[in-house]
Amino acid sequence: MLAREGLPWVLGLAVVGALLAGIAYGGRWWPGYLLGGTALGLALFLGAFFRDPERTGQGDVLSAADGHVLVVGEEGPRVRIGTFMNVTDVHVNRFPLSGYLLRVEDRGGPRRPAFSPSASGNAQKRYLLVSPLGIVEVVQITGFLARRCRSWQEPGTAARRADRLGMILFGSRVDVVLPRARVRVLVRPGDRVRAGCTPLAEV
Repeated sequence: MLAREGLPWVLGLAVVGALLAGIAYGGRWWPGYLLGGTALGLALFLGAFFRDPERTGQGDVLSAADGHVLVVGEEGPRVRIGTFMNVTDVHVNRFPLSGYLLRVEDRGGPRRPAFSPSASGNAQKRYLLVSPLGIVEVVQITGFLARRCRSWQEPGTAARRADRLGMILFGSRVDVVLPRARVRVLVRPGDRVRAGCTPLAEV
């Protein structure tokens, strides 16, 4: 399954690649093979990037992103778990637990590399979720290359654990911010996690 943002790119490049290869074959125009092969290769790459597999997981608080855990840090009464996604990871993000989506906020800021410790101050999209644990935040953080955070959910709607909430185009970072006193964190920096599958914390 492909994320909807990827369909025009993948289908368009596949059609262009096939047409160029056909023209090259019919007219013996060798550059057409090169251009057609490049277009088809890009279509395959983007097809892998925009993949959107079905996910089901068990646990109190699940990962919101695929990738590796970059940071686990306390911030006063809260704990932040940040996951870095490289370009080969699935980039569809998911709700870590069920609740009510109170609001979605866009915040401006710099575009430092997403793996930088200071990336939490980058331009970002924040989802505020009212949950049985209290207010939980899911934060899509842009990076040097990742410039677009896409939201698929509207404020004022119910959110279910592991439901898709949106995606970031190209490698970046997603943080989950939880009430520290209500959870026990189960992951540490360097751990591999999968959105909607891997437990981040337990109550």
